[in-house]
Amino acid sequence: MTAQALAALHARCFTIPPPWSAESFAASLADLACHLEVSGPALTGFALFRLVLDEAELLTLAVAPEARRAGVGRALLSRGLEAMRRKGAQRCYLEVAASNAPAIALYHATGFRECARRPGYYRSKGHAPCDALVFQAVLD
Repeated sequence: MTAQALAALHARCFTIPPPWSAESFAASLADLACHLEVSGPALTGFALFRLVLDEAELLTLAVAPEARRAGVGRALLSRGLEAMRRKGAQRCYLEVAASNAPAIALYHATGFRECARRPGYYRSKGHAPCDALVFQAVLD
């Protein structure tokens, strides 16, 4: 999967937080600590994780608007968490915009619990600052 394709889908999915650039994706893809899960040859979604010691972080999860509510995000998250577990992760963290109710519902449904809030963390041009919610899941 190319960094340009990931950035294009990310831009279709996000304004808050701001979408990542192709350069940001290229750097992550080159990082041996990162793990990418993709959905379908037409790239309907992806999840990007990073593992450091025994802690994983879901860096970003994006599902094309036309593919939402069909289980794509849940499948990507499930596969990625299992990959992190196999690599030794005991916990997984993520940050999500407090305004992203569908993502928050997905994370709650898959065992994540809110553990912190970062007021005004996300800042995007033309949008009011938005809190980031920090979630954690214990990986058994």
